[in-house]
Amino acid sequence: MSIKKDLASQPDDINGFIEKVHQTPATVSPLQAQGRLIFALDATASRQSTWNMACELQAQMFEVVADIGGLAVQLCFYRGIGECRASRWMTQARQLQQSMSRVRCMAGHTQIARVLKHTRIEQAKQPVNALAFVGDSMEENPDTLCQLAGDLGIMNVPIFIFQEGHDLQARQTFTEMARLSGGACCAFDQNSVEQLRMLLSAVAVYAAGGYQALSSYSEKHPALARLSGQLKGPRGKR
Repeated sequence: MSIKKDLASQPDDINGFIEKVHQTPATVSPLQAQGRLIFALDATASRQSTWNMACELQAQMFEVVADIGGLAVQLCFYRGIGECRASRWMTQARQLQQSMSRVRCMAGHTQIARVLKHTRIEQAKQPVNALAFVGDSMEENPDTLCQLAGDLGIMNVPIFIFQEGHDLQARQTFTEMARLSGGACCAFDQNSVEQLRMLLSAVAVYAAGGYQALSSYSEKHPALARLSGQLKGPRGKR
């Protein structure tokens, strides 16, 4: 590589997240065979348990989009002293699981700006439909991160941020980053396995097929349909 809480326990937060996913204009090109999703994680020392959780959940991202064109995922993570890596693009859960299983979290500061810059480079090569980021803290300049997030918004790459824990400064920055990119931010904790599973699935479906695919997925999955019940409709459709 190169570079059990129930869903209903946080209804306002989750409803807001799903609503923003539905309202985000789709960026899948008619000529693009697969959706492309960058799956980025904070791999600093405190994150090992969450990394293990993500390893267990990642396969579902591929499963839920198998019948709507498929999904190509690139794993991106940072850890230690200045280490930030990105994998090749992968189209099978087994490939991603193998890549993730080789990673061990290491102490270090956040490097979210490098993830955003990397996403910008990948988007310039070939359209990226979404960036999903999982982390708990932010130790960088908020203005810098927000500017980079805004750049991705201009490039039609929404950022969907899943924050673990209750770091207020991080939450404020993550929320603004999501807003500027046209994405969304949602909190979870280590007990919210099903919550994170549902949210990652929703983003994967969006990346692979846009709003229409997500709407169809919601109809087939009652838990997500309940969360989507108050939607007013998207700003754009595939």
